Parts: sequence; C-alpha cells; structure tokens
Amino acid sequence: MANIKFYKMGEMPLELHKVRVVQKLHLVPINRRLDAINEAGFNTFRLSTKDVFLDMLTDSGTNAMSDNQVAAMFQADDAYAGSQSFERLQKAVLDVLGKKYLLPVHQGRAAENVICHAFVKPGNVVPTNYHFTTTLAHVMERGGVIEELYHDRALVLHSDHPFKGNMDIDKLEACIQRHGVDKIPFVRMEASTNLIGGQPFSIRNLMDVRAVCDKYGIMLVLDASLLGENAFLVKQREDAWKENSMGDILRTMTGLADLVYFSARKLSSSRGGGICTNRRDIYAKMEALIPLFEGFLTYGGISVREIETMAVGLNETLDETMISQSPTFIKYMVEQLDAAGIPVITPPGVLGCHIDAGKFCEHIPQAEYPAGALAAALYLISGVRAMERGTISSIRDEEGNDVLADAELLRLAVPRRVFTLSQVNYVIDRLQWLWDNRELIGGLKFTYEPPVLRFFMGGLAPTSDWPEKLVSKFRKDFGDSL
Repeated sequence: MANIKFYKMGEMPLELHKVRVVQKLHLVPINRRLDAINEAGFNTFRLSTKDVFLDMLTDSGTNAMSDNQVAAMFQADDAYAGSQSFERLQKAVLDVLGKKYLLPVHQGRAAENVICHAFVKPGNVVPTNYHFTTTLAHVMERGGVIEELYHDRALVLHSDHPFKGNMDIDKLEACIQRHGVDKIPFVRMEASTNLIGGQPFSIRNLMDVRAVCDKYGIMLVLDASLLGENAFLVKQREDAWKENSMGDILRTMTGLADLVYFSARKLSSSRGGGICTNRRDIYAKMEALIPLFEGFLTYGGISVREIETMAVGLNETLDETMISQSPTFIKYMVEQLDAAGIPVITPPGVLGCHIDAGKFCEHIPQAEYPAGALAAALYLISGVRAMERGTISSIRDEEGNDVLADAELLRLAVPRRVFTLSQVNYVIDRLQWLWDNRELIGGLKFTYEPPVLRFFMGGLAPTSDWPEKLVSKFRKDFGDSL
C-alpha cells in the first residue's frame, strides 16, 4: 500500500469517453527498435507503425472520431457536383465558424497553397505570430518571405505567461511601416503556434491585430487548425471570456478574421480542410484554383464520407467536454515531467507535450540536431514515436548553412481521446529514465536531405556509436524484452 499514489480531485485527468473500438498495438523488443531506427535513417517519420508502440508523432489525422462521426459516413451523398454532404458541411461552417463562403481542400497545406497562389507575389512579406513549416514553404515558393512578430517572452520556454502565441503589436506596426502596405498581402495568425510549444493567443491580442489591419487596410488571415484548443485555453486563462461558451469564443475569433482556413485533420477529428470567408471578393480570387488543384467546388479532393465527418466534428468542437481532453492530458504530462525536473515548455499548450531538447541534451551542439537525437533516443528505449521540432525542421540559407531553430523541441502529440492515462504514465516513466541517462545521447548528421521540407523524408546517421551504448545501458537496467 505504501507504494500507491493517491491523486486529489483535479490532479488526475479523466477519460470523458468510453472505448468501443480498439486497435492492436505492438511493443517490439529493443533490438528490433535499434534495427528499425537505423532502417529509418534516424528519422521517426520513416518508421513503420508495426515497430511503433505509442504513436505521438502528430495529432494530424490521428484524433479519435466519435460514434456520431462514424455514423454520419453512412448518409454520404456520392456526387461529383452539388453533393448534399457538402451542403451539410457548409451549414456547419456557418454555424460554428460564422463564415458563409466555403472552399473545400484535402488538408491544411492545400489551403495554404491556394491562398498563397491567390495573394502572395514575389517580394511580398507575410507577418505572422510564428511560422509553420508548410506555411513558410508555400510563401517562399511564391517568392515571398515570412516575418515573425512574436513577443520576446514567447521564447522564454519555461514561464507562466498564458499567451505566448500573441503577436507583438509594436513589431507589427514597424513591419508595415518598413515594408509598406503594398508589400503585405495579409497578416497571418496561427491558433496555436505549433513550432514554439503549441502556445495560444488571446482574444484581446487578436482584436489588437485586427485594429492594425483595419488601420492599414490589410487582410487578416487566421489559421484555425487548432482553434478549438486555443478557444479552450482562452476560456481557462483570459478573465474576460471565462463565462462565455465555446461557441461564443470560436465565433468571436473567426469573426475578427477576413479569411479563415483549417486542417480538419486537427480541427474536427477527421480528414480534409477548408478555406472560408464572408467576403465575396476574397472568395472569388480563390474559387477557380479549387478545380485546378483540388477537385470540384463541392468536394475539393475529399471523400464525401469524410465531408460528413467534418460537419459533425465541427459541431462537436462546441462541446467543451470533448475539446478539453487533449489539453487536460497535456497539462497532466507537463506538470508530472516538470515536477521531476525534466525541462518542458510551460505553461502547457495544445497539440502535445513539448520537451526542451536544447536543455535535455545541452551537451549536443545545435548543429548536430539535439531534438532529432532525443526523438531517436526516446524511440529506442520506449517504442514511442515523437516528432522533432527544431533545426531539422528548419531550412538552409543561401550559402547552404543551417538556419538554427529558435528552440529545439521534442513534441509528444496527444491526439484527442486516443491514449489512456496508463499509456501517458508509461511515456513519463521512460522520459525519466532517459533524463537520468541523457549523457549517453549523441548527435546526428544528414546523409540524405531533400531540398524542401527535409524533416519529412530526410535521412540521418549518428555521429558516434551512442545508440548502441544507450541500448546497452537500457538492457542492463531492464533486460532485452522491453
């Protein structure tokens, strides 16, 4: 009895759902995991799920769908044009996001492609609260550049600032003055800032950004892929909105933007994505690009079955019980690791628990990719697949040198209603062992590097025999079978 820990009410997250369908997982032995990470070029994206125990790579397309979403698939209207399924999605977008014009796309980066083709020209500058990898790639592909206008405190990784995703309004004014209105096609706000720990912005800040855009006549674009979780944290952390419903908060945020786009793989626990607006002139600039890049205007490259699940999922975003599941489990994970002295991003954000790999592996030079090395090491000793969000996810400059990331992070995604508390505790336990043996982790180097979005399919190799040494220590402590 002495070894049992009893949690106080509120300390332990509860699964506010019951499991009705299960999928078998595999925890392969550590000798197989060593072979698998070598075969994958020390890139967790290239691992096969047959060798992965807990897949915490991303929440994109991996959130659990509800029984109502699955049921909705059976009413899908299989029509190339004029599908009733699309009409139901249109209604959901209007009800939840408050936008009447909808362009469907197959996922979020497809929306970015369409938006950038419609609005970004060579020499343009896109101010943002922080870039996302695919956003940056699409803007650059059109000859533009991103200018990140985050507050300085956004990169204070361990702090209690509730809204590190806020845009610095003074920097926004200075950016517009420096480049001129004609060079800025739109200002982009991301809910929530993926690459710096899933940190949200406040409604007050979004209102301030809107005021600047109105002052200069610049379009405001909202990446709403993680809007539900951002809204949940607004309700938790922004005093003026504590008594408001999720629906009120969501529509207030989308109402401040001229154009809203989203990945349904994140926002509504399904597949697909969308671009929506209340301005006919904005819609008209993108309309012809949907048949060119995606499909017809009433399916946009998405299965009509998935369109039905998108519609149901959008409406479920209004349910605080559902939307709270991921942030609540992330908060538990962050607080447990923080209490153990393991460097994590605080306050807890959305999408996942983020480890400060720069501190975790402070003995590894940034040029040897500490976040990528930590991802490989964690997989080796646990079978858990996480994602590097550091310099591997960055780019090279014109001279071919790495553009070092602002932060070296290891992201452990916590999709909605997927993992149990025992599985989360397993990850915490393995991270604690790895923290105690962190000096055994070494660096990585590229062996194959694609020219764009290299983190997806790039191949790497260890700079020494550190993986074998790490495995040897693990076997000594746990045996060969784990």
